[in-house]
Formats: sequence, structure tokens, C-alpha cells
Amino acid sequence: MTNDCRLSTFLWGVATSAFQLEGSPYADWASWDAILDSKPDVTNHYTLYKEDLCLLKDLGVNAYRFSLEWSRIQPKENTWNEDAIAHYQDIINILLENNIEPMVTIHHFTHPLWFIKKYPWHEDASIEKFLNYAEKITSKIHGVKYWITFNEPYVLLLGGYFEGCMPPGIKDVDLAIKALKNILTCHGSSYDIIHSKIHDAMVSVAHNMAALAPWNRWNSLDRLLAKIAKYFYNHSLLDAFLTGNLNIKFPFKKVIEIEVPIKNKLDFFGVNYYTRVHIRFNPFKKMGVELRHRDIDGYGLTDMGWEIHPHGLEKVLRYASKLNVPLIITENGIATHDSARKTKFMKRHIDVLEKCIKNGIDVRGYFYWSLIDNYEWLQGLDARFGLYKVDFDTLKRKPTNAAAYYSYLIKSRDF
Repeated sequence: MTNDCRLSTFLWGVATSAFQLEGSPYADWASWDAILDSKPDVTNHYTLYKEDLCLLKDLGVNAYRFSLEWSRIQPKENTWNEDAIAHYQDIINILLENNIEPMVTIHHFTHPLWFIKKYPWHEDASIEKFLNYAEKITSKIHGVKYWITFNEPYVLLLGGYFEGCMPPGIKDVDLAIKALKNILTCHGSSYDIIHSKIHDAMVSVAHNMAALAPWNRWNSLDRLLAKIAKYFYNHSLLDAFLTGNLNIKFPFKKVIEIEVPIKNKLDFFGVNYYTRVHIRFNPFKKMGVELRHRDIDGYGLTDMGWEIHPHGLEKVLRYASKLNVPLIITENGIATHDSARKTKFMKRHIDVLEKCIKNGIDVRGYFYWSLIDNYEWLQGLDARFGLYKVDFDTLKRKPTNAAAYYSYLIKSRDF
């Protein structure tokens, strides 16, 4: 761990993921969701990336988080696409030429189809295959200091191994635990690989954290389930980075203890924060747990049905601060067609961020999700997160009022 002066400049940025902007015919998700049949290239960002990168200059950001699409880089098990690697290097070069710090995500949910079919995460062979990929790109990609190894590993786990709504589409708790151990093992080894090649590298994961609360505070079972969920979803990964031991606590089950090689393998910590979730006991639900969003604060629900709860950002940042490394908000955003709601969402959350910094929480960056409208997992093309609106018929990008407001916030806040 390090609290490095290289993070002394506050990073104002936006975040994206490759597949959500450009698709890929070689990815597991390409055949997973029928919506992509009609829009396989999504926003055609792979072709229009230079135009989109110009939008970053218009915003006035000094950082940009994006991902590499593994399936483009390695479309077949033993085939490397050097042109795809050169494409992502060109993105990095353009960013650096414009004094915009690149933050690269190595894995953002999607996999090459060959990987998920032959080496899904619960198979130990997945480790070697992923590390071959990590070794390849860190040998070929230059000019990047900030690296995210995995985006939201717990979301990948819950979607892919609990609910079965994401590839590999499995519903098996035991396999889920094996998959999580292998993913975290890959983080630990990738951390070492990156540092062996880049002397000033800053490496993290992006961990989705939520404010979790009991549905009824007077109900002891609701309170118990909220406590268990809060530990599993928010805290267990933090403890694993501190101790090298992962403790998994499921409702009404024995604690599972796993040794994972990630102790101290963290230079900063990426926090993705969107919402609060209320939890209650329901004997007819899996593990007796029911999750709901409620509009408690009066700010409404987003188009995803998520509660807008700015105060929760302070809670999760306080949780994360026990890691004693700098924190970066690697995603925060709202799905809505209403630009005015976007501006209010940003202001409320950045107000909370400013309060946290003034109160001594070491936050070094804020990345709004997302630059332009994109494909949203299992939601299609109508979850409008973008600061720039995309007409999916013409693929024209149009700035929203929220884009101008974000530029104003960047200029007006002195962190």
C-alpha cells in the first residue's frame, strides 16, 4: 500500500467501458442479449473514438477511465490481435497529448467467448488464461499509470454465479466461491505483473458499494439481514485486502473462510457508488432475502429504479477509508432522460464528496458515469447515463445541459 504524492492532483473525469460503447463480435455478451443483435456495434465508438475523445476536452476533465475489450485483443484462445492493442494505445496517446490522465480497466465484465466456454472463473485454469492476457497488455500498452484490474468483481459474481443473469449463467453458491477466489488471485498476480513493468503504477479494483438498510428497523430479521449483506457486499473485500483472508457470511449459513493473495496489493481504492438498497426477510426469496428500492429522501428513483441517496456516498467512503489508501470515486451517475435531474444528482453527490474531503477522508478523484449514452447490461439502450446524448438511429452525439454543468462544477470546486 502507498499514500503517494502522485495522487496529489484531484482527478476529475468520466468513466466508460469498451463493450458498452463498441460491442464486440467475439465477446460472451454479444450472444447473451438479443438487444445487441440489432445494434452489435452499440455507439460505434470503436470507429468514432477520436470524435468522442474530443468531448473530453470540451468537458474540461483531466482524467478518463475506460476499459480494454479482452475479446477484441484475444478473439481466439491462441490469437492476439495486435491491431486492437494498437487501437487502445492510440486512445492513450490522444489522452496524454491533451493532458488527460488515462485510467485503464483490464476486465469490465465481458470475456472472450472461448474463455467463458472453456475456462469459466470457477475453473483454476482461468487464472493462467487471464494472467496471460494481463501480461500481454501490460507489455504492449504504454503511458498508463492508473490501472483497475477488475470492475465490480462482486457484481460479476452475483450476476454470473448467483442469479445466472450474466455469463456464465450459473446458479451455484459453491462454484461462486471458487470463482471469487480465482478472480481475487488474478488481481493479486496482476498487481505484481503491473508493478514489475511500470515503476510508478497505481493499481486497484473498482468495488461497487451500496448504502444498505433494513426495510423495517423494528424488525430484527430485517436488521440482521441488512448487517450480513453490508458485511458481504461492502466490507468483506476491504477486509481481504487488509488481512489476506476473505470471510463470506451468508444468511443462516456457516462462515466461509478463504485465503486470498491480495494483502496490501492496493495503491488506491476505486469506489463505484450509485444507490441505497433496503433489505427485508422474505421466506419465499433465495436465502430469505428481498431487496427493494424506496424513495425515502424524496429525490425519486432513477430510470433504473434505483433510489437517489447522496448521503450514502459518505457512508461508503467512510467504510473504504479504513484501507488507509487514497480513494477514488471511479463511478457515480444517474440513468435519466431529464438533464435537470442529472445536474441535481451531480451537485448533491459532489457536495457530499466536498464534505467528506473537508472532514479528512482522503478522496483523490471523481469519475462521472458516463461520457455518452451506452448499452446498459440487461437494460438495453434506454438507460441514459451519458453527459452526451446518443441518437441510436443516427449515432449523433449531442451535449446535454448536464455536460455544461459538470464543466462548471469542475472549475468551481477546488479540492
